[in-house]
Amino acid sequence: MEPVLDVVGVGNAIVDVIASVDDPFIAAHRLAKGAMTLVSAERSAELYEAMPAGIAVSGGSAANTVAGVASFGGRAGFIGKVRDDQLGEVFVHDIRATGVAFDVPPAPEGPPTARCLIQVTPDAERTMNTFLGIAALLGPADVDTTLVTSARITYCEGYLWDVQVAKDAIRLAMEAAGEAGRTVALALSDSFCVERHRAEWLDLIEDRVDVVFANEAEICALHSTDDPAAARDRTAAMARTVVVTRGARGSIVVDPTTLEEVPAAPVDHVVDATGAGDLYAAGFLWGLSQGAPLWNCAQLGSLAAAEVVSHVGARPVVSLAGHAAAAPPA
Repeated sequence: MEPVLDVVGVGNAIVDVIASVDDPFIAAHRLAKGAMTLVSAERSAELYEAMPAGIAVSGGSAANTVAGVASFGGRAGFIGKVRDDQLGEVFVHDIRATGVAFDVPPAPEGPPTARCLIQVTPDAERTMNTFLGIAALLGPADVDTTLVTSARITYCEGYLWDVQVAKDAIRLAMEAAGEAGRTVALALSDSFCVERHRAEWLDLIEDRVDVVFANEAEICALHSTDDPAAARDRTAAMARTVVVTRGARGSIVVDPTTLEEVPAAPVDHVVDATGAGDLYAAGFLWGLSQGAPLWNCAQLGSLAAAEVVSHVGARPVVSLAGHAAAAPPA
């Protein structure tokens, strides 16, 4: 069957609350700067009360990525779980408005829709404190395998791997995609996630994953080493393609025959690093779904990341389709 979609994402359906703070705020509230920390409903409420005024926008790592794919002009879908509450309505409206197919029915009972409180410091670093709510309870029954097999690429976020029922959902999606001969991609998401799930993820990458996305800290954590090149090469022996992002130093992409080192796209002023990795993945996956060479995939990723860090929020505010047209060949 010819694919209908380019990319389908599987991940947490979250509404982001983003506010600018200073470093003393981070210290006073005992936050792990630059990390994503899972918090209770009570801790989430406490931090929300303390945060200055900000903006609320739909987010979630894989959701941001597929929104980026759609902005490039791609055909994208998303699988995630929301509650039938106000934030759930916000999430559903926002992701559909980007052109992404999202048809998982809101749950009539259970925890509320997930929210992520994001503190952005003057250095543009983002500190995330996430109450996963019902997003973490995405289960196999929520996974439309017909939707999965209709996509060239199934992209799963590591952030979702903290609850057994969600693990089962990801495994089901990966199995369906693999059996249909589609590409399976996994984002390691956060070095703390890697530390929690290293053994499981090594097995998962070996058995089910074709493309791995990570930054240098995450790829090193996966193999308990301080050597990014060694960690990258070990991962490349397990998966078909490994993509390692390096911030302002660009990215490195490795497959069995190629190592591409691609510079970062220039940015006049970094305002908010939230979503940089998500949008890099969007550009890369969009290029990959269109059969572009790896160098071009990485360049598209860099262009998308540059757009999203130039403003507050984790999704593009202008169409990325022009970036695809403007990207010169390798």
